[in-house]
Amino acid sequence: MNGGRDWFCEDPKQQLVWAAATSETLRVLEGKWKIVIIVQLFAAKVPLRFSELEKRIEGVNQKMLIQQLKELEKDGIVTRTVYPQVPPKVEYALSAMGVALGPSIEALIDWAFARREAMGLASADVAG
Repeated sequence: MNGGRDWFCEDPKQQLVWAAATSETLRVLEGKWKIVIIVQLFAAKVPLRFSELEKRIEGVNQKMLIQQLKELEKDGIVTRTVYPQVPPKVEYALSAMGVALGPSIEALIDWAFARREAMGLASADVAG
């Protein structure tokens, strides 16, 4: 899925395009809870209700979770489905663009473990 990129390209303009694309992606994902939300939705494999997401994300408050979910929805990473019933039922799931983040998230996890190992850091809080 690399679009035929030549990483040895010496064209400074192309390198700037790649840097800008990377920065744009990181801006979409920045925020203390966005990656946690995305990983929880991947792990669930099914849409989750707000209360279930809240239970799975230790330390997040309702206001912050709502804000982060709204931003992820606006950026096309998460879908929000409201069911017309009383009380209202709302579910969150990864959109196609969210699912497409899977290989990148996996690569970042692998990189984090490799970095920790190379630096001799303990990974006590991280399971592989």
